[in-house]
Parts: sequence; C-alpha cells; structure tokens
Amino acid sequence: MLETPETEVVTDHLDAAALTEVAPWVQNWWYWQTECGVHAPAGRRYLRMLERAETMTVPERMEALRSGIATAWGQLTVTASANGEGRRRYTVRHTDDADASGLEPLATPEDARALATFDAQGRYRPLKSAPSLRRGWTFTEITARRLVGVIGYLYPASIPNWDREQADALDVTHWRPTAERQTGIYGIIEELDATAVEQVAATCCVDEECLKRREWEYDAETPLAVDGGTGAFPCREPCSLVVAAGRKWTTLEREATETYEIELTPAEAAQLSAVIDAVADGTAADIREADVGEGANRYRVRYLREKRFDADDQLQMRPKRGLVRRLVRRFT
Repeated sequence: MLETPETEVVTDHLDAAALTEVAPWVQNWWYWQTECGVHAPAGRRYLRMLERAETMTVPERMEALRSGIATAWGQLTVTASANGEGRRRYTVRHTDDADASGLEPLATPEDARALATFDAQGRYRPLKSAPSLRRGWTFTEITARRLVGVIGYLYPASIPNWDREQADALDVTHWRPTAERQTGIYGIIEELDATAVEQVAATCCVDEECLKRREWEYDAETPLAVDGGTGAFPCREPCSLVVAAGRKWTTLEREATETYEIELTPAEAAQLSAVIDAVADGTAADIREADVGEGANRYRVRYLREKRFDADDQLQMRPKRGLVRRLVRRFT
C-alpha cells in the first residue's frame, strides 16, 4: 500500500497507473530524505520556501519546478528547478541579469566569497548587504548544499536570521543596549540621543544603502519613525559599520553650531543643495559633462570652485559674530 495526504493506493503490484499517480510524492520524499544534503533545519526550511512548500501541494510544486520557481533574495534571483526524477537544482544570478546570456560561470561557495568582496569598480565591500553586488556571473544548477553555502557568503547569516524571524524567535538588540556595551573609542556613541539615532538610521539603514530590513529601534520602548526597509531578511542589531559611523557623528555632534556669512548668487545656493543631494544619493557619476543644467554637473562644480574658493582651496566664508565677540577677538 502507498498512501499520500490525497491518495491511498492498495494493490498487490504497482502497475504504471499506480506509479504515475504517486510519483510526485515518491520523488519528493526521496529527494528530501536521501538527495538534498542539507541537514540544518534553517537551511531545509529555506529550501522549502524557495519551492513554495507552504502554499503548494506536492504535485503542484513538482509541476512548477519543471519550469523553475524564482525568488528574490537581496540582489539575487534564486531559481529552484527539478528534473523528471525530482532532483532539485538551483540557479543564482544578479537580479538585473536574470535573463542575460554570456555570463561568467561560477560554481562553489568560495567563488561567492570572492564575488562578495569587491564591487564592479574593484572597491572593497565592507557591508555585504549593500546594494553594490557586481553583475555578470551565474551559479547554474548547483546543489542545495552549495546553494546554502553561496547564500552564506553573499548575505551572511541571512538564512538563519530569516528562519528565526519566521518562528517569531529573532533575538533583536536595539541601539541603546548596543551602545551601552561598546568600549574603548566606540564607547562615546552612547551620547547619541533618539533624534540623532533616527538620523543615523535614515542615513544608513534604508533600502538604498542596505538590503536588510531593520528590526532594531532606539530601545524596546522607543521606536524609530524612519522606515526599516523592505528586505527579504531582517537586520537584528546595529552593524559594525553603523557603530563606526555613529562614533564619527558623535564627535561631530559635540561641536557647537555657528552662523556663517557666504556670498553666493541664488543659483549658486541652489547648486550647493544639488551637489549635496547628488553625492548623498550616489548619482553624481551619472550626470554627463554636457548636462550643464544640472547643479552637480562636474563643469558647474569646477566653475563654482574656481569662483568661490580661496588660495587654500577652502570655500570663502566667515563666521557671523556679534559686535561684542568681534571686539573681543580684535583686542585679545
């Protein structure tokens, strides 16, 4: 007798009709019991998610896997497929190369480690979840075990953290306890209040800068108003890059504000705003030399520098001080 959740086959012999009826179930059982090769519960649940095990019946999944089931994971498109025997294979590409041809073939987790290290310009990537993964490669029809290893290098800890979140067991460490445990040169970040941390999160922890979905807040009782992002996998605590940046901002926040006098035309004042926006959004390099109507155009910026910078290559401006302060400076 063969029994599935939908069918019971009782016979003295297994004829072709009976085998055809239960084949998807047998193939599925065989793959997960003998062929998969991934034994960690988090990894197996991730693989089942890739083939929609919670929303499709086994026959539906096996049919869909014939043509492939695609899932977005950060900047990756992970496609799960199966052959006529139910053996799964996985193809991983940059999302922007999902339908491209002529890609560089990669095969091992070690290839993924090298891929994750530098961006398209050859610059080191300190934050592996930054949206700066280079294009032009493919891991084609790799095994489940290799897939889990590849994901582990491209997006470290994303699978176990996703799995903990699915079980409502993600251990989140908020900003305040993170700051309180810092020592040495990083101990000063405890000075940042909730407003400053809000600005930190808006600067570093949005989709344009990090593909994780921020789940940490200022503390357990003080949520941050800035959106945490839409990533497929969570961020459970402020990362080392955010802590390092927070140290720099702490030192900057210690400075008292001053009012400065600077001579600019209205167009030049608007241009400064355009330059700051272009640098902050990473779009300055996209502005062509011929686009002189853009405030962050390289020629426009160079012209402004020639006009408004002094002999020390500094913007010509001076603190605006009151009469008493000017007299004190003059006679001391």
